[in-house]
Amino acid sequence: MGDYSNRSCDQEYGNYSTIFGTIDTPEWEAVLIILTLGFIILLTIIGNVLVILSVFTYKPLRIVQNFFIVSLAVADLTVAILVLPLNVVYSVVGQWVFGIHVCKMWLTSDVLCCTASILNLCAIALDRFWAITDPINYAQKRTLKRVLIMIAGVWVLSLLISSPPLIGWNDWPDTDVFLEKKVCRLSSRKGYVIYSSSGSFYIPLIIMTIVYIQIFIATRRRLRERAKASKINAISKNQSKKKIDIDKDSVSSGETNHNEQRSEINCKKKKKKGKIDDNEETGQLKPILVREDSITDAGENSSNSHKSGENSKVPNIVVNNSKNSTPCTAVTVINSKSKNPGSKVVVIEAPKKMGGIYQFIEEKQRISLSKERRAARTLGIIMGVFVVCWLPFFMMYVIVPFCEWCCPSRRLINFITWLGYINSVLNPIIYTIFNMDFRRAFRRLLGLPGTS
Repeated sequence: MGDYSNRSCDQEYGNYSTIFGTIDTPEWEAVLIILTLGFIILLTIIGNVLVILSVFTYKPLRIVQNFFIVSLAVADLTVAILVLPLNVVYSVVGQWVFGIHVCKMWLTSDVLCCTASILNLCAIALDRFWAITDPINYAQKRTLKRVLIMIAGVWVLSLLISSPPLIGWNDWPDTDVFLEKKVCRLSSRKGYVIYSSSGSFYIPLIIMTIVYIQIFIATRRRLRERAKASKINAISKNQSKKKIDIDKDSVSSGETNHNEQRSEINCKKKKKKGKIDDNEETGQLKPILVREDSITDAGENSSNSHKSGENSKVPNIVVNNSKNSTPCTAVTVINSKSKNPGSKVVVIEAPKKMGGIYQFIEEKQRISLSKERRAARTLGIIMGVFVVCWLPFFMMYVIVPFCEWCCPSRRLINFITWLGYINSVLNPIIYTIFNMDFRRAFRRLLGLPGTS
């Protein structure tokens, strides 16, 4: 790498007289840049401040894993406050006018804050990965102390990546050359470029890619399992509506008829009183139910049967879950074409409450499937936005020092650089817009309707 002052990519600057003084760009372009980048800065500050306030002021969000989101918001907020305003001035004027010491601190803050933002994204990915792959054990390990240690590790690692140029690992010019050139840019020492780009982007990118692929696979698997469970519940519901004829071997017809008459009499009495309790209906079914569906607890019913003194050979049941059935016609006896003479079939009208249970299970399955699909979509958005925003910058950052004839224009450099900065605007949107609690907290903080 040649000396900083002799680099062939040094470009001539414009000399436009505007209301801002003598600057590098035409006045209309300067106004457009200031308005656009100023809006990005304002949006970044507002979005990340809302995220931080939401976690600390809205009780449902005060959970340990959301401190990763707070750390990410702090990193993005520092980018908006310490880095972006000076970059706007530098982009419009075309020269660094704040002195060499401010330049060094600005570049260090730039690397520190952007690296912290990226490493926080990596920490969030790892946290989600461990929570999905080992939910029981990780739920116990995910303490406030552990989360704070991980966050501290993110910032310490970011400091280790950003600080070496301050202690000599750089190709920054001497003061006299700097005053002449007035150019403030990152160190292009090849060793540091590889070191910083690896720690700030490429290693986190590899980790996030592997982790999110595993999360995506696990999410797809859970989607298939839940879809299968939903189909099984639907089949069980349909089967429960069909009559299942089973022989009654150990209960005489006379005894059954006696039970039938007694049951009908009791039901008539209850109808007159107008008091029929669903729990009583369920209690009537328990002594004779043997075959259970996927919802009820067979063990409990079996124990109740033994406690009731029933014979171990009790009739299986015909469950009729028709909409027209009424609780008071729950037990009837019909003749059966069984191989065993004299056997009867018990037809039980399932209580209407069973339909409510099936509807409840189906609704829970539907909601769960919807959440899993949203989670899978969110993962794609997270990785897509991260790669689109930062990959162009780090490709340019690595390629230019090793390519003597590669001299991107200043406008291209500014565009690619700000594309990376835009990730700090999008992070609070991506990580909160899909979370109902964050949306409620935002409305609450902004005084918008729908906060109840």
